Formats: sequence, C-alpha cells, structure tokens
Amino acid sequence: MAVRKVRCPQCGDDALWAPENPWRPFCSERCKQIDLGCWASDSYRIANKAGDDEAGGADLEFPDTPAR
Repeated sequence: MAVRKVRCPQCGDDALWAPENPWRPFCSERCKQIDLGCWASDSYRIANKAGDDEAGGADLEFPDTPAR
C-alpha cells in the first residue's frame, strides 16, 4: 500500500498520514501544540457580519422576544 502524505496544517511540511504518526495530520508534536495554543488563545475565529460592538447589544430585537 502506498504511503499517503498530507500537508501539515501548521507549518506546511509533509506529514505521514498513517498510524505510525501519532500527531497526524500534523508533522510533529510541536506543530500540534502550536495549533492547540492558537485554539486556546482564541486566535481562530469566525468573523460575524455585524461589527463586534454591535454583536450582543441590548438594543437588538429578536422576533421571538416579547415586547417590553
């Protein structure tokens, strides 16, 4: 069976995609830890369409919210 190599999502080097690589899809434990640190520090985010100051504001109206 052919050995499959994938690109490491952190550094871009080739990484072995096989049970012999305990850090897959990363090439090393270092790249895996760097990626985990980015998640822990909220470096990975999905941008919303509203500005950050508008998100969750008290003046937002929702259709299911009873009138005050």
